[in-house]
Amino acid sequence: MTDHGNEAVVELRDVTKTYRQGAVDVHALRGLTMTIGKGEFTAISGPSGSGKTTTLNLIGALDEPTSGAVSVEGQALATLSRKALSHLRRDRIGFVFQAYNLIPVLSAYENAEIVMSLQGRTEAERKERVMALLAEVGLQGMEHRRPYELSGGQQQRVAIARAIAANPAVVLADEPTANVDSETAEKLLDIMEDLNRNRGVTFVFSTHDPRVMERARRLLRMVDGRIESDEKKQG
Repeated sequence: MTDHGNEAVVELRDVTKTYRQGAVDVHALRGLTMTIGKGEFTAISGPSGSGKTTTLNLIGALDEPTSGAVSVEGQALATLSRKALSHLRRDRIGFVFQAYNLIPVLSAYENAEIVMSLQGRTEAERKERVMALLAEVGLQGMEHRRPYELSGGQQQRVAIARAIAANPAVVLADEPTANVDSETAEKLLDIMEDLNRNRGVTFVFSTHDPRVMERARRLLRMVDGRIESDEKKQG
């Protein structure tokens, strides 16, 4: 893996997140501090309710912390306008969700190109990139199929292509292997690992899946809204 001098892509500083459930305060994150460097392949694991998905939602500007600071590529999210946040999500953050979240009426090609369309890229530029990406994730010849004509694993491949089409700074993958069989999970992980090693795409996973934890080169274990351990592996 190319060494990028571990330039920080994501930083959380003393972040808390408290939800109100009825008359009870639920402390999802309790003073979380972490840095994700460029080119990392990091998994966040931990039991349900440990704060994994909350962490990804805060990094992805889908939610706001109760206190503390979150920044992406040196930009403090709290200082950005709603429009600037929306552009940051569109241009610099890729999302891969457990439920794929593809648009049912669009083809695989159209789903993968949607972010580039929103960015106003030319048709020629979109076509070249999307066709190359769909081939890279093993969907050559399936560009015109709608989500219902694709298996779960194929839909998740479209989601991965869509997540990286705009060259984001980081891809946030929330339980990306949860709804597929183990053979498909391994293939999806191969694809993401290749994108990480060959294209330098930074990945942050939230996962219960031992296969994802095994592949991650950094494993953060969370318990009760805090990081319990932070293990970096060789390779």
